[in-house]
Amino acid sequence: MAAATTPKQAWPPIFFLLLLSGGSSGGCPAVCDCTSQPRAVLCAHRRLEAVPGGLPLDTELLDLSGNRLWGLQRGMLSRLGLLQELDLSYNQLSTLEPGAFHGLQSLLTLRLQGNRLRIVGPRVFSGLSSLTLLDIRLNQIVLFLDGAFGELGSLQQLEVGDNHLVFVAPGAFAGLAKLSTLTLERCNLSTVPGPALARLPALGVLRLRGLDIGRLPGGALQGLGQLKELEIHHWPPLEALEPGSLTGVNLSSLAITRCNLSSVPFQALRHLSFLRALDLSQNPISAIPARRLSPLVRLQELRLSGACLTSIAAHAFHGLTAFHLLDVADNALQTLEETAFSSPDKLVTLRLSGNPLTCDCRLVWLLRRRLDFGTSPPACAGPQNVQGKSLRDISDILPPGHFTCQPALIRKSGPRWVIAEEGGHAVFSCSGDGDPAPIVSWMRPQGAWLGRAGRVRVLEDGTLEIRSVQLRDRGAYVCVVSNVAGNDSLRTWLEVIQVEPPNSTLSDPNITMPGIPGPFFLDSRGIAMVLAVGFLPFLTSVTLCFGLIALWSKGKGRVKHHMTFDFVAPQASGDKNSGGNRVTAKLF
Repeated sequence: MAAATTPKQAWPPIFFLLLLSGGSSGGCPAVCDCTSQPRAVLCAHRRLEAVPGGLPLDTELLDLSGNRLWGLQRGMLSRLGLLQELDLSYNQLSTLEPGAFHGLQSLLTLRLQGNRLRIVGPRVFSGLSSLTLLDIRLNQIVLFLDGAFGELGSLQQLEVGDNHLVFVAPGAFAGLAKLSTLTLERCNLSTVPGPALARLPALGVLRLRGLDIGRLPGGALQGLGQLKELEIHHWPPLEALEPGSLTGVNLSSLAITRCNLSSVPFQALRHLSFLRALDLSQNPISAIPARRLSPLVRLQELRLSGACLTSIAAHAFHGLTAFHLLDVADNALQTLEETAFSSPDKLVTLRLSGNPLTCDCRLVWLLRRRLDFGTSPPACAGPQNVQGKSLRDISDILPPGHFTCQPALIRKSGPRWVIAEEGGHAVFSCSGDGDPAPIVSWMRPQGAWLGRAGRVRVLEDGTLEIRSVQLRDRGAYVCVVSNVAGNDSLRTWLEVIQVEPPNSTLSDPNITMPGIPGPFFLDSRGIAMVLAVGFLPFLTSVTLCFGLIALWSKGKGRVKHHMTFDFVAPQASGDKNSGGNRVTAKLF
């Protein structure tokens, strides 16, 4: 009985070897298709639970996708030395033994997406010295250990998306000296794995998509000197880009889309002098201010569609002489003035559809240019005589009353002369009429325009507010209302009253009152009071006061008080030679 069981126990491995050796005959497994493509064996979606035998030795493409393969043991494919592409996607692979791909020295593409892999450890990919593309998306990988890809020295593209990835060891990417493209998407990473990325000296394209990361810290991309294209897509917590977050890279293409940026991150971008394409679409950005993009001297394309844009300032693209594509479709823009562009004649492509455009004189320039509006040209939301019309259908020879503007005029203002005490509060109001609605600005006659922040500021409604008024604020202020058709101005004046300290009533240094704390001064107002009341009544009042003080002091002890009062009366009217009469009084 024991001898009879020995052949049955040896049967499975013998059968396995027969399956592999079947390839030497040059035939084709019955369950596969070997005729559709030369040197290709197509076994996709055949409900296979193991690699079929009889594979031709000269096979260059083997497609085993969509089957039920659960594992891949060492040496299972080692005789296919000419294989260049292997597709094992959408199986049930949960483990890959070290050396599973041993002998596939010609393999260029390996697809493992859609399996159940959990950990990628060392030596799993040993033997794949020629591999250039590895796709391990849609698995259950939790972490990459140090040296996970260390033997893939020729790898150029790595796709790592839709995994449970929470940690990338600092040395996980060590050895990938030629990797040029890396995609990390829809993982559970809480931060950008900067130390691991720093081991990729040839990385040129980095895509970080669908990550729950709220910041890109300074230096996170340090060491990626060859990086030219960076894509950050769908990071809901990302509300701003830190000034040093892109330090160490000099990109030619940058896309930060579907995040929560509320403004263009000018400080983080300013050193990217070789940037040619910038995409900030689907962020809640409301404005492009003037001249802030000027450091990006080589910028050619800007995409900001599906945002919250309400204004693009004049000179917004100042200095961008090579700028030729602007996509601001699906925003809230009412106009786009020609003055926004440094070289409007170089603009070729303009995506402006989906905006509530007011078709007045500010958009006439679009009618005179043959721009590429794409498949959906912009249309007028107003005024009523052109409402709903496409700009492509409107002739550049306009009938009277079309695409017109009214110059700005001062409508109303508050007081033109405002008096405020030092330390107080002053307000000037000003507004204007015009079509389009004018912008209200304030300036000093010397030419300094006033901003919207600080102690002296212009409010959103055009009111000028001065808080904690100072003496140096005295003078003229000019309100300017302006639009594309013209401007108007109004000069106002601020007078500042100096507030005297409450304890400075007498200022004559000759008046002394020993025994009483503090000096006793007689200033110009005191002298005027003396002249108005009369000198003798004034002297009598002073004498009475000191008499009362003397009586009060007797109850406190013997204190000797005296005061010398030296007063020079003004000269009599008409007496030019008189220097005035000096009167001296002593009080004890």
